[in-house]
Amino acid sequence: MNKISIASLLVLTAAFVGCSSKSEYVRKGEIQQTISQQPESKRYFEAIGIGAADPTLTNVTQKRATSRNAAVVQAQYEMLSMIKGVQVEGGITVEKAIETNSLLETNIKEVIRGAEIVKSEWTKDDGCLVTLRLEKKKLESAGIKFAS
Repeated sequence: MNKISIASLLVLTAAFVGCSSKSEYVRKGEIQQTISQQPESKRYFEAIGIGAADPTLTNVTQKRATSRNAAVVQAQYEMLSMIKGVQVEGGITVEKAIETNSLLETNIKEVIRGAEIVKSEWTKDDGCLVTLRLEKKKLESAGIKFAS
């Protein structure tokens, strides 16, 4: 195969894979009216964030970059809020544990910044919806001992 054929094959494969990936939250460029989530499972926490594009920007790449960054920050905030409500050993919430150990919040925020970006979806107006996932094991390494 020559170089052009290989490049064409790669582009077609990428296009097919991109089109076959099913979105849960954005369809036809619009965010769904109802978003059903399962934010916590046995292994991980998952949060979504929605970021708007700056309407003063004219470049699509810049709009998408800024909306994605905003969505990531929003998802991190949502994840922190979710984690603060979780019960840990001793029957207290993470939020109460933070009151007695200020270093714990710093450690949790650092772990959340390292959460995996599972999916980034853009809307017709270049807004972005980001899904973050964080393994509970990583939070345990930050000092959280979950109640069984």
